[in-house]
Amino acid sequence: MAESGLTVDQKVKDGRNKYAFACSFIASFISVLMGYADTGVMSGAMLFIQEDLKATDGQIQVLAGILNACALVGSLTAGRLSDWIGRRYTIVVGAAIFFLGSLLMGLGLNLAMLMAGRCVAGVGVGYALMIAPVYSVEVSSPSSRGCLSSLPEICISIGILFGYLSNYIFGKLPLIYGWRLMLGVGMVPSVALVFSIFAMPESPRWLVMQGHIKDARDVLQRVSNTKEEAERRLEDIKATVGIDRSSTEDVVQVVSKHHGEGVWKELLRPTPTVRRILTATIGIHIFQHATGIEAIVLYSPRIFKKAGLVTKNQQFLATIGVGVFKTLFILVAILLVDKAGRRKLLLTSLSGMILSLTGLGTVLTLVKHSQEKLLWAEVSCVVFVFSFVTSFSIGLGPVTWVYCSEIFPLRLRAQGTSLGVAINRLMNSAMSMSFISLYKAITIGGAFFLLAGIGVIAWAFYFFYCPETKGRALEEEMEQVFNKGSNTATEQARRREGRS
Repeated sequence: MAESGLTVDQKVKDGRNKYAFACSFIASFISVLMGYADTGVMSGAMLFIQEDLKATDGQIQVLAGILNACALVGSLTAGRLSDWIGRRYTIVVGAAIFFLGSLLMGLGLNLAMLMAGRCVAGVGVGYALMIAPVYSVEVSSPSSRGCLSSLPEICISIGILFGYLSNYIFGKLPLIYGWRLMLGVGMVPSVALVFSIFAMPESPRWLVMQGHIKDARDVLQRVSNTKEEAERRLEDIKATVGIDRSSTEDVVQVVSKHHGEGVWKELLRPTPTVRRILTATIGIHIFQHATGIEAIVLYSPRIFKKAGLVTKNQQFLATIGVGVFKTLFILVAILLVDKAGRRKLLLTSLSGMILSLTGLGTVLTLVKHSQEKLLWAEVSCVVFVFSFVTSFSIGLGPVTWVYCSEIFPLRLRAQGTSLGVAINRLMNSAMSMSFISLYKAITIGGAFFLLAGIGVIAWAFYFFYCPETKGRALEEEMEQVFNKGSNTATEQARRREGRS
C-alpha cells in the first residue's frame, strides 16, 4: 500500500504522464509541416524562385503570404469538422491536404502552379494550427497542460529549423532542382503523420460530447496521473456536456450531440464573459505577428544582407542559427510555462522583443548611412536577431497557443480556437505580404522601430486584458477567471493560492 501511495504521489509531483505526452507530441507533429513550409524553407527558397522564375518583389511577397491567407479556409472549417468527425481524424485530413500542396510545390512548373500548391498547403496549415493545440489541451491534466499544449510551437520551430537546413543543403544543387526539392520534401512527414495518428486515442472530451462514456474513461485513465484524477476529470466533462455526474452507463444518449451547431451565433453575440475571452484571444493572436516575427524569420536572409552578410552561404548559416535559438528556447518555455505561468512569460517575452527590435532598427539605420563595411554592425545585427527569436520563443510564441486553446469553454473550444487561428493566419499573411514594401517605404531601420512601438502597445494589452490561467480546471474555473472582468482580482487570487 505504501509503495502504491509513493507511486501516486510521485506521479502527482511530476505532473507528467508519458502517454499523454506521446499523444500530444504525435498530434503536434502536424505543426512541423506548418513551420517547414510556411516560414523555414520559404525564407531561402524565395531567393532561388525569384532568380529561376524571374518573379518580382511583389510576386514574391504574395507567394510568401498566400499560404497563410488560404490557411483561413482551413482554420475556419477545421473547428466544425473536428466537432463532427473527431480531433484525431481532423489531423489526418490536414496532413492529406498538406501532402497534396507539397506535391504541387515540388513540381512547380511555373509561378501559377507554385501559387496553387501554396494555397492548398495553406488549407492544411489552417487545420494544423487549429487542431493540434485543441487536442493537446483536451488530453492533458491541469498540472501539465501548459507543457503539452506548447508542443505545437516546438514542432513549428523544429519545422522552421529543418527548412533552414534544407535551404543550406539543397541550395548547393543546380537552380532548377534545388528549390523544388526544398518544397517537395514536405510530403515525407505528411505520410509519416497519417500512419502515426492511428496509434493515438481520440480526445476524451470529444468522446463524452458524443456520449461514449466508457471510451472516454479508458482514455482518461491512460492520460491522467491517477485514477481519482481521471474520474474527477470525467465528472467535470460530463457536467459540462449536460450528463448527470452520477451516471454509470457506458454509452448515454446526449440530448444534442455537439457538432458545432449554434456556436457561431454564441460567438457573434457573446455574453460578457465570452466577450472578454474573445477580446483576449483576438488581441493575443494579432500581436503575436504584429510585433514582427515574420519579418525576422521569413526575411532573415535579406536582413543579414542589409547588415553586410553578402553571400548566400553566410546568410543561410546565420539563418540556421536563428532556427537553433528559436527551437532551444521554446524548450525552455515548455519547462517554465506550468511553473512561472502564462502572463509572466508573455510580459517578459515582449520586453525582450521590444529591446531587440529597437537595437536592430538602430544598427540597420547606422549601416544605411555608412559608406563603409561595418563589422561590428554585422555582429550586432546577428545578436539582435538571435535575442529577438529567443525572447519570442520563451513567451509569445508558445504561450499564444497554450492560452487561446485553454480559455474557451468546451462548447465553444473547437470553433473559438478556429476563429483565433483565422485571425492569426490573417495577421501572418498581412505581415508576410507587406514587409518588403514597408521597409522600402520607411527604410528597414524605420520598419523595426515601428514594430518596437507596436510591441509596447502589445505589452499594455497583455497586462490589462490577459489574466493568469495557470493550473485552472478547463471545465469549471476558466470561465470564472474571465467572469471577474478584473485582471487585478485574478492576480491577487493566484498570489493567495501560491502563499497557501
